[in-house]
Amino acid sequence: MSAFFTTSGKGAMTAARPIRSDSPILVTGATGRQGGATARRLLADGWPVRALVRDTSAPAAVALADAGARLVRGDLDDRACLPPALDGVTAVFGVPPVVFGSTGPDTDLEAARGRTLIDAAADAGIEQVVFSTVASMSGASFGAQGKRLIEQHLRERIARPTVLRPVRFMTNYLGAGMLGIDGIVHGLHRHLFPPHDPVQIIAVQDIAEFAALAFADPDRFAGRTLELAGDAPTPLQAAAAISEAAGVPIRYEQLTDDEAAALSPAIAETKKHWQSGNRWHADIEALRVIHPGLRTLADWLAESGAAAIRAAYERGRGAGA
Repeated sequence: MSAFFTTSGKGAMTAARPIRSDSPILVTGATGRQGGATARRLLADGWPVRALVRDTSAPAAVALADAGARLVRGDLDDRACLPPALDGVTAVFGVPPVVFGSTGPDTDLEAARGRTLIDAAADAGIEQVVFSTVASMSGASFGAQGKRLIEQHLRERIARPTVLRPVRFMTNYLGAGMLGIDGIVHGLHRHLFPPHDPVQIIAVQDIAEFAALAFADPDRFAGRTLELAGDAPTPLQAAAAISEAAGVPIRYEQLTDDEAAALSPAIAETKKHWQSGNRWHADIEALRVIHPGLRTLADWLAESGAAAIRAAYERGRGAGA
């Protein structure tokens, strides 16, 4: 299976400006994991970066400004703030804010925010938008419904869209609090996945790398959707690798059906799909041809993950003392 496939479908579009490396790229979600990594990658490549943030005084926003980004206060719930933020911008990196209701992902709100950004970009004559959503499965994928609506609107309104579909983040070993699962706590990692099933994972830095590649070569990536993963260890293999790299004991347990149902119907449904054989299916080797530096779990652990997990483990031990 190819790492990407070409999509089609163009709707109402306005006259677009050419891509110019001296014009800024607007990065949304810039204080989050994906947006922050992408902003830093683009800055390192010499792109002027305009970072859309809710609070310009937040530590993550200040750090981006110190790295060279221009901060713009804005919110995807406020359509009026976007035209000034997009003025003079040549391209956009979009990532829909995670939105959860009492029963799972808030599809309507997530899709509305994505459409707001896309419409504002199209109205500003911006030709290229790279949007990060979520990986697909052969069945339903947790949190995918709103993101697929965003993808459809992106293809209808933007001349050169690129969709990135990342699988589970490697940084989730450090915690993914809103889900109520994932993250290593007191040396224990608990998730939906059977312990012996390979689970695809991706470093957020590699999401940023693919975004940067798309901005550097928009014609190559226009109209394409890339399923992104960098490794596929089983949960037991991952626990062993983390234990060795971090020097702390880590073990894995799978959540029961009752525990998954207690978290939310959407999580319970995802567990059921996984158990029936639906899986993420990124073509890792084909992706590595495009991006030879694609990180494995061992790479991520050596770069930063092991130290962060070890520090979190020691903090947990101290708190429990």
